[in-house]
Amino acid sequence: MGAGHSHTPQGHPEPTPRALAARRKANWLLAAVLVPLTLLTIAAMVLLWPSGSKEGITLASPYAAAPGVSFDTGKIQRVVVGSCMDPAAPPGAPAESTQGAAPGQGSQCTFAYTEPDKGGNPVKVVINPDVAKSHGVKIGDNIRYLNLSKAQGAAAQGTPAYVFVDFVRTLPIILLAVLYAVVVIAVARWRGLRALIGLAGAYAVLVSFILPGLVEGKPPLLLALVGSTVIMIGVLYFAHGFTARTSTALLGTMFGLGITAALAAWATDAANLAGVGNHDAATLANVSDHISISGIILCGLIISGLGVLNDVTITQSSAVWELWELAPGTSARQLFSSAMRIGRDHIASTVYTIAFAYAGAALPILIIVMLYERPLGDALTSAELSEEVIRTLVGSIGLVLAIPVTTLIAVLVVKATGHKGTRTTADDDAGRPAAVMRGSALAHGSLPGDGTPGDGTQGSAPGGGLPDRSSGPAPESRRGRRAAQPG
Repeated sequence: MGAGHSHTPQGHPEPTPRALAARRKANWLLAAVLVPLTLLTIAAMVLLWPSGSKEGITLASPYAAAPGVSFDTGKIQRVVVGSCMDPAAPPGAPAESTQGAAPGQGSQCTFAYTEPDKGGNPVKVVINPDVAKSHGVKIGDNIRYLNLSKAQGAAAQGTPAYVFVDFVRTLPIILLAVLYAVVVIAVARWRGLRALIGLAGAYAVLVSFILPGLVEGKPPLLLALVGSTVIMIGVLYFAHGFTARTSTALLGTMFGLGITAALAAWATDAANLAGVGNHDAATLANVSDHISISGIILCGLIISGLGVLNDVTITQSSAVWELWELAPGTSARQLFSSAMRIGRDHIASTVYTIAFAYAGAALPILIIVMLYERPLGDALTSAELSEEVIRTLVGSIGLVLAIPVTTLIAVLVVKATGHKGTRTTADDDAGRPAAVMRGSALAHGSLPGDGTPGDGTQGSAPGGGLPDRSSGPAPESRRGRRAAQPG
């Protein structure tokens, strides 16, 4: 809630001194576990920190221009289709068409007359056939092209003077990023802003620690575990604050990470995931002897599920604490069962999220495999799809197991605080307005015995849930006093 928010009869009441003392005790219990784990993680990160050396790495960048060659940008003024063998036509030449081409003119190419951003006359840029066929170019597009006009011997070899490289996407990406930030901050306010800053920190860990470590041949399993743990510690506490709920979610997340890492290590070896058939993997394999493609795949299996894992653990932790604060007298078994009912709904939705996210990212591969008309079993276990299938399964298993573990940890923590719901009616009446007590109870369909949740009197059911109305209202309860009053 933002500053200045006042509680209404439908809102949550201010915590009593006993509740605040219970929360402090919960924080101390969690700190006794998390502080050593955090120190161990930081020590491991220091030991694994990459040196930054790129010795022995041989990778020719495709964006490194040769002498006399440059990468320029410009805006398309006109698009024509003509013979690929034609020399550069003047900008005012009429557009040609594939349908009007005479026999023997050769293949047809798409050309874009582009006005350079640095100034000068429009230049004739040849568009790659795959781009022309799949997406095409149109007037007004900003493109990046290779300028070979000053390259020695290029013209004598018949090489086009200007070759399309890529589209310039700076403006739409900036607009989407700004819109994303505005929406997140407008809806989630300060917590949304902290989440965005935490996301930037997470990418900083990925770029400065995990990726260079993989290039230098550091143990991929340790890199992924240590880096992911550091990311989760940072983003959870930064976005949600130093609370018992956040610490409980962090413990559950660490457990989920451990399960995911163990399964990923086994699956990478058992399924022989080596990145065969992947062009990028083949490029990396030839860059350095220190780079392990299987290690990169293993690291990716662990990192890919971080976001969803964080989502379910913080939700489960919050659910347990909310249920307990509404009814502190609830037994541990009943509290766990109630929270798991929420968790099961979350499991169903997040499993779909993981599966569809990976399916959407792998659509081109799925289409190719479908066109091969291979048996389903062969297709799912092929080199093209096996990595995505295993990533989905490993991430989902770690996610599902993290939910009951996070729930159990949260239940144990709230019960270990020693807050048994023994407040008296006088204490409660002194600390909370009657309207707040009645509104909070009515909002949840019950009025506990003394007007507070979990007072342990006749107003609460033995399991801490709804009161047992079969025995009638108790005279000493607020409901009983109202019932005893004449019409």
